[in-house]
Amino acid sequence: MSFDEINKALLEWPLYEWSHEKKQAHFIPVLNKLTQNHVERCVEYRRLLTVTANLSCLEAHALDEVFPLPVRLFKLQRLKSVADSNVVKTMMSSGTSGSTPAKIYLDKTTSHLQTKILAKIMSSLLGKARLPMLIVDCPATVKNRHQFSARTAGILGFSMYGRDLTYALNDDMSVNWEALNSFCDKYHDEPCIVFGFTYIVWLHFIQALQAVKPLSCQLPKAILLHGGGWKKLQQQAVSKAEFKAVIADVLGTPHVHNYYGMVEQTGSIFLECDEGHFHCSVWSDVLVRDPVTLKVCPNGETGVLQLFSLIPQSYPGHAILTEDIGKIIGEDTCPCGRKGKYFSVDGRLKKAEIRGCSDTFRRE
Repeated sequence: MSFDEINKALLEWPLYEWSHEKKQAHFIPVLNKLTQNHVERCVEYRRLLTVTANLSCLEAHALDEVFPLPVRLFKLQRLKSVADSNVVKTMMSSGTSGSTPAKIYLDKTTSHLQTKILAKIMSSLLGKARLPMLIVDCPATVKNRHQFSARTAGILGFSMYGRDLTYALNDDMSVNWEALNSFCDKYHDEPCIVFGFTYIVWLHFIQALQAVKPLSCQLPKAILLHGGGWKKLQQQAVSKAEFKAVIADVLGTPHVHNYYGMVEQTGSIFLECDEGHFHCSVWSDVLVRDPVTLKVCPNGETGVLQLFSLIPQSYPGHAILTEDIGKIIGEDTCPCGRKGKYFSVDGRLKKAEIRGCSDTFRRE
């Protein structure tokens, strides 16, 4: 099948309905097609597989046979499988100050597929109607449209599912009280979205709201969607349970959902269900590997996460070995009713660079 035929079929797949056997029967052939494409079109990727004697992964029969490309290589190599003239967007990972960002090169097809699949995933949480959106960030974050940071990409990507976009913060990261109060007054009794990166939501928004008594900003029908940046919250001894409890108390918002994803696989996000588990969609999957031997860990055992996505066609990002640690909790058995694997993210490798997408803000 051509990629045009594959992409058309992908968009018809059900989001969380296929059990293990059926999903793998559809997933593995597309994954192999992507590996073959990148070997043919990306010189650096082909050299890497040749040197490591992993060309056998061209015809993988299971996920663990697909070569786990270390995510840090995107910082060190210009990995792309399309001509420069076909690159329509360059996305950049964020990191600690002074670090080299990863650059992800998108062509029109990959960018379109990212948008379509992300929309399908988000509609399962937000519905199909565009809701009013409060963005917990500052307008300056999205000003550079030529090279997208993780924060820029996140805001622009998720803002497509909202309307009446309102920034809750000024460019100095202080609360824009006028904009916030206006939004809360207007949408107090309506469903709406509050979106932001975890650390920014906590430090620059929720803690600022806690300091103001009494507070009239309440959004009881909102869904708060956040992701990235748990490292600093853990350093402050803020648990996920406390995070949700404080938001419910301060903002009056009981529906708080985390998401897990990375700029190297934009579009393939993993949403947190009501049980507190991250879920693979039909277009993504996960393995856990031992950090020393790289052997696959059984369910329930903690190791390094390898993420799979069927979206990346313009760069070899379909099977990435992350620097995050976690464990697979189960597959097809989550009480929330979704099929597929569900897992937790428990931290980062001790010697890995801290790279939460919201951790990069620094006051001047």
